[in-house]
Amino acid sequence: MSTESNTLSGKVALVAGGTRGASRAIAVELGRAGAFVYVTGRSSGTTKSEVDRPETIEETVELIEKAGGRAEAVRVDHLEPAEVAALAKRVDAAHGGLDILVDGIWGGDQHLGWGKPVWEHDLDAGLRMIRLGIDAHLITGHHLLPLLIRRPGGLVVEMTDGTAEYNANYREGTSLPFYVAKASAHLLAKGEAAELSAHECTAVAFTPGYLRSEAMLDIYGVTEQNWRDALEKTPHFAISESSTFCGRTLVALAADPERHRWSGQTVSSGQLAREYEVDDIDGSRPDAWRYMVEVADAGKEADTTGYR
Repeated sequence: MSTESNTLSGKVALVAGGTRGASRAIAVELGRAGAFVYVTGRSSGTTKSEVDRPETIEETVELIEKAGGRAEAVRVDHLEPAEVAALAKRVDAAHGGLDILVDGIWGGDQHLGWGKPVWEHDLDAGLRMIRLGIDAHLITGHHLLPLLIRRPGGLVVEMTDGTAEYNANYREGTSLPFYVAKASAHLLAKGEAAELSAHECTAVAFTPGYLRSEAMLDIYGVTEQNWRDALEKTPHFAISESSTFCGRTLVALAADPERHRWSGQTVSSGQLAREYEVDDIDGSRPDAWRYMVEVADAGKEADTTGYR
């Protein structure tokens, strides 16, 4: 299944942090499906965020337009309440409300400090991840959810890393600030679901799988066209998914008239692909988090049989 071109026609979406990775792909697929998409982030033109990568929000808009959609780029630092408040006024003036809010704000990968206990992890770096993963999301919700509740059936998506089951225990080898920042999305979705229920709106947390983002492809020295060349060094990369895949699965959720059944839950691209019969660009349906539990974390050799 591919994204239908008119399933979200007439909807207004905003993807916060839509500069790159899963959030960029979600923005593109929302536009392809007919929604008007606001793309926000800190990397715009000659101004870069601390991530210091080449992707920009304007490039995301270009991709949306190439897919046949309509979009607008707005440079916003979602840690600055005044900037987010101004964004809300802009959306309100143009559209009078919001149907879909995808909160993909992050940008903390350079602060990870993998494997360091909290007393050895750089404190400023750790607190920065908390700010990016929690504060920015709360600020965004405070200013933009009032637009969402005007329209019954609204959807808010908190992007995260890992399913609720996978993050139920501490993820050894990561770092405590990262774990807290990312696991907070599960609680954000639960809390938002409770507060939005009276307004007939839905809130979920959403995690991609082993994502072939721009950064990950660069790390492995491959492209989307030859990504399988990385399997010789990292066999488990065989379960990876394109960014487009998670975009397609999220659009399928947004287009589901019964999506409220997911409210308060954390869902994954692999889970939604099974539910909505969505394929990746190569025709497969990777389920990375189930694979992580049953194969990779169990110390087994890479074998994606039954997971793609």
